[in-house]
Amino acid sequence: MNVFYFLKKDLHFNQFTCKVIVEKGMIPLKKNTLASLIWVRMTRFTHQSTVLSNDFLKKYAITAAQFDVLNQIGTYQPISQSELADKVTISAGGISRMLSRLEREGFICRKVEWKVKWISLTEKGREKLDDVFEHQLAFQTSLIESCLSKEEQKSLYALMTKVQKQTERQLNR
Repeated sequence: MNVFYFLKKDLHFNQFTCKVIVEKGMIPLKKNTLASLIWVRMTRFTHQSTVLSNDFLKKYAITAAQFDVLNQIGTYQPISQSELADKVTISAGGISRMLSRLEREGFICRKVEWKVKWISLTEKGREKLDDVFEHQLAFQTSLIESCLSKEEQKSLYALMTKVQKQTERQLNR
């Protein structure tokens, strides 16, 4: 018995959904592997979650990327700009522009020591992060808890941790 994976257009949601076909003689679409379909799902979830977060965070006048940057700074401050760039999913040019904007808005301060730019939250930045953090945490939690049981969440967390540690090892080679 052959197992093939393919993408089928779901007309109700107008999205692509993964279906597993267990039937002799079916031809797989572009030789997708289960691993490649998992990667597609993770990528789509990340994108969709960011879109939903940006919409949710509009009422706080902040984007998901800005929230992530403020949260990383708040956690690791003072942090160098290069260390911050390694922790967030923004390009080097993008992080520089974002930091300039956050500095103009009074959320962060940058101090240069020799060749290193150290970044910290200002009082206004700390207040913004404190104001938004619990709401964003509850929003993101609801996305997962609305569709996965506690046991499924534990399994997914363990599996995603394993995959993420593997990519970290590859990056640190």
